[in-house]
Amino acid sequence: MTTASPRTPTRPLKGVRVLDLTNVLAGPFACHQLAHMGADVIKVEARIGGDLARQLGADAALNKAYMGASFLAQNPGKRSITLDLKQARGKEIFQRLVASADVLVENFRPGVMQRLGLGYETLLASQPKLIYCAISGFGQDGPLRDLPAYDQIIQGMSGMMSITGAPENAPYRVGYPVADTIGGLTAAMAVAGALADKQRTGGSFIDVSMLEAAMATMGWAVSNHLVAGREPKPMGNDNVTASPSGSFATGEGLLNIAANKQEQFEAVCRVVGRPELATDPRFAERQGRLAHRAELKAELEAAMASDSAERWWKRFNEAGVPAGPVYTVPQALEHPQIAGRGLVAQFDKVPGVGRDVRVMRTGFKLDGQAPTVDAPPPMLGQHNDDILGELGYGADDIATFKSEKIV
Repeated sequence: MTTASPRTPTRPLKGVRVLDLTNVLAGPFACHQLAHMGADVIKVEARIGGDLARQLGADAALNKAYMGASFLAQNPGKRSITLDLKQARGKEIFQRLVASADVLVENFRPGVMQRLGLGYETLLASQPKLIYCAISGFGQDGPLRDLPAYDQIIQGMSGMMSITGAPENAPYRVGYPVADTIGGLTAAMAVAGALADKQRTGGSFIDVSMLEAAMATMGWAVSNHLVAGREPKPMGNDNVTASPSGSFATGEGLLNIAANKQEQFEAVCRVVGRPELATDPRFAERQGRLAHRAELKAELEAAMASDSAERWWKRFNEAGVPAGPVYTVPQALEHPQIAGRGLVAQFDKVPGVGRDVRVMRTGFKLDGQAPTVDAPPPMLGQHNDDILGELGYGADDIATFKSEKIV
């Protein structure tokens, strides 16, 4: 069970049922957000194997048990039902499930659900107010609509990789599936918006393109090209708009400094004991600092070699200069700022795993509380009997479905 909260958390989507037909990351991450806002998320999975993420992650034993770490990360609080959607009885069960739902999220290639006879227009007959969210690599139309797309493909085609890394090693992929994650967040936002639409009287079809979602987050880089005619270039850890703003070596550890204002630059010079740099003709004005970025960085790093990033960080912040150390993932998780805000949830003795599991919640709070879910990630088909019973099927029906390999 999750750690008890001092107050009952706010659940704005309580009473909303979401059918999660998605795999791996973008779709599961979207439904992960909805589950934490209180939605009843039912994961509809293939009978054999289920979500591919069940077989992905750093723990080989969990992968074999179909409870891979990648699956555990995005699926707490959901219920799992297995269905063969290629069989007529499987379609019948699914239609009844749709009739009970408010939202359906899928991330198949465009056209797959139509070929199954379960496209948006068909499902509206079962649920006229269905919010149908389709997540795909390139969207439901356009010349690339039928192509498969994974995170790295989208990172490359969006231009994201071209501006990641340093000039000598770019293009570089971002170190986690950022395009998948952005696609999931975009889908969750769109679904929440459709649910909040008080004027909506019928269904709603949401078309999420991972490529477009990723590019939409690249506003500054794209705008420099669209508005100023400047093609974005990779700059490593340096900030394109200001200097000194980037990562700097210290006597121990790497430190990020964001001195974007004139007064912040002058404070940096005072803190490192080099006040004369503030009046140096090369650095005195913003454009000069950009033109002589490498020289300024060398001066500051030489001055900061006398102490650690942890100590310099505190001095800079006390002087009004935004700064922070560069942490590893374990260091970030262990920091009191993260540990004390409820970002990480723990589930005890998770079925199918056999031990405690810690996973991330969401990146926001509602009324001072971190959104939570009540149950750990489900085993494949764990809730078949419960969900089928809710749909009105009796024990004999369920036994038949199992014998006919429908569930």
